[in-house]
Amino acid sequence: MEQKLITFAVPCYNSAAYMRHCVDTLLTAGPDAEIILIDDGSTKDDTPAICDEYAAKYPGVVRAIHQENGGHGEGVNQGIRHAAGIYYKVVDSDDWLDTDALAKVLDRLRLLLHRGTAPDLMLCNYVYEHVEDGTSHTVRYTNVFPQNRLFTWMHVGRFRPDQNILMHSVIYRTEVLRRCGMVLPKHTFYVDNIFIYQPLPYVKSMYYMDLDLYRYFIGRADQSVNESVMVKRVDQQLRVTRYMIDCQDLDALPPEQARLRSYMIQYLSVMMAISGIFLILDGSDEAKAKKAELWDYLRAHVSKRVYRRIKLSLGGLTDLRFPGGDKVTVLGYRLARKVVKFN
Repeated sequence: MEQKLITFAVPCYNSAAYMRHCVDTLLTAGPDAEIILIDDGSTKDDTPAICDEYAAKYPGVVRAIHQENGGHGEGVNQGIRHAAGIYYKVVDSDDWLDTDALAKVLDRLRLLLHRGTAPDLMLCNYVYEHVEDGTSHTVRYTNVFPQNRLFTWMHVGRFRPDQNILMHSVIYRTEVLRRCGMVLPKHTFYVDNIFIYQPLPYVKSMYYMDLDLYRYFIGRADQSVNESVMVKRVDQQLRVTRYMIDCQDLDALPPEQARLRSYMIQYLSVMMAISGIFLILDGSDEAKAKKAELWDYLRAHVSKRVYRRIKLSLGGLTDLRFPGGDKVTVLGYRLARKVVKFN
């Protein structure tokens, strides 16, 4: 298959009500891009037909893959297996890309490839688009990354807790994703965290553009990041967190990647915090036992140094062992949610 500049993978599950907007923004990338629409066993609407419609209308640009339901992660896996693009970006079917920003990013990637200085990872900003009140919130990295030049982890600054690198902000070189051997688990939500985390040690060069590229639609009642949904699916959050604990030996990273190690520890701490807060919100004795088991698992699978750093950072704030500690944790979570409106 003809090599493309970029592959956009769009996992679709009963997405007929909103997926056209997503795909139409990606089509503005032109023939230098390919769009892989992965129909994840949709049965409740016209998603399969819409995928086939786009593939027939835009041959050589859009491909449709129909699979048995395997969850978001298997959709991402399918995209990686079939990608013909030098770069790879996942776009959820209810989200979209800003077309002006997209044109600038692709022009820059073409230029960098022509110069032989193309990065392993391109980063841009993303925007929370809140459906319930029509507001938005942009996550940018101007205080963390150098702008408009190639850089390594040695040049990376400090991340605030609200500045984690998410799936929305990255465009990975496809070869990096393949080389790291990542296969996301099926039938599991929140695997986008693994998608970001596991390949990071394989990234040797990065490039950041201060552009609001990804538009993250948030606020649907059935969305996987909705608070009530996350409480019900907390076991899947725990599964992803354990996977991330196991998938990298952070102490094995070389000295020149000390800042990468610090960031990955911070990311693990955030995952421990997310797991902890939703187990606290559950409030059952079973949930309390699961929280203790998760901390025991972390202690058994990382070094004392890594465990201590996680315990003394954000993750530890969800394991306050004094009377009223859980209430303090929930209050902090509510305040953060009110400001950022992340779920």
